[in-house]
Amino acid sequence: MDYQNRAGSKFGGGGVASQSATNADRRERLRKLALESIDLDKDPYFFKNHVGSFECRLCLTVHQNDGSYLAHTQGRKHSTNLARRAAREQREGKNQDPSSMPGAMGVQVKKQTIKIGRPGYKITKVRDPLTRQMGLLFQLQFQEITPGVVPRVRFMSAYEQKIEEPNNDYQYLVVAAEPYQTCAFKLQAREVDRREEGKYWTWFDEDSKQFWVQIMFKTEREERFSGVPGLAPMQM
Repeated sequence: MDYQNRAGSKFGGGGVASQSATNADRRERLRKLALESIDLDKDPYFFKNHVGSFECRLCLTVHQNDGSYLAHTQGRKHSTNLARRAAREQREGKNQDPSSMPGAMGVQVKKQTIKIGRPGYKITKVRDPLTRQMGLLFQLQFQEITPGVVPRVRFMSAYEQKIEEPNNDYQYLVVAAEPYQTCAFKLQAREVDRREEGKYWTWFDEDSKQFWVQIMFKTEREERFSGVPGLAPMQM
């Protein structure tokens, strides 16, 4: 930190640091410390979205630059969620080495699945009655889904797909479930609201074999001022 040229200090002396200067210096020190111990390319929770921001998939937080994300990984919230995830995986037995299980040979066999085509689907436009947010409700039919399999869903940027020319104005919602072919829906490149329960959710009905996905887009005001301190989303 620059103690000499701070306002209100004598030449050669050190003035009193303001609260904002202290916080900025602390974040910079945390970022440098994290760079020495964290490789972002190997971080499974680090994700750069289609608008150029950085997301933590573990804590569901959005950061404007990599320095902010690295400082977040050194904080209490991220450390607590890591401990919870490790405890849950240990409880469910996900961290158990397959080669140590009885009868296991330690050889990974790639499963071959015969695809049977695309599922039937229905798309409905929805609107939040309070916030007036626009959204989409997807209903997919998986009548021949493999027993015990739950459909998975993820968002994909325009530069991840190889079907058409990349366009920054669009993103893709990808749904996968064996033995069906993976299907993708082309959406506007708008930020999905994940802050509250009921905005973004998925549900699979094992009896009717229907998979439901609802997404709500943030309003234009929320997208424009999401990174501006002190400007909270407008409540309707």
